Amino acid sequence: MRIVFVMVVLAVAAGNAFAQDAVRGKQVYTDSKCSVCHAVGAVGNKKGPLDEVGSKLTGADIRQWITNAPAMAAKAKADRKPAMKAYPNLTKEEVDSLVAYLQTLKK
Repeated sequence: MRIVFVMVVLAVAAGNAFAQDAVRGKQVYTDSKCSVCHAVGAVGNKKGPLDEVGSKLTGADIRQWITNAPAMAAKAKADRKPAMKAYPNLTKEEVDSLVAYLQTLKK
């Protein structure tokens, strides 16, 4: 019984931490002006919708799009111009938070 309780507490704590990361990630999205090229809901550039990105890409893929977009575009054979640029100057914490936020964008 004690093990189940500990597991539940850890799961709640992990979920809460993820939610906090997602909130910070939304702020990173805003501060980095991602909406110039991307849209979430009715806000931003409609040519780059992200509304379902969390359903379509893994967290690892989202991370790679943020940190190494040209390689991901080549991998995806994306021929649209201009391709997304990489954002290598974001801190690990900023990228983690941005990934957490983008993973919440699902159908």
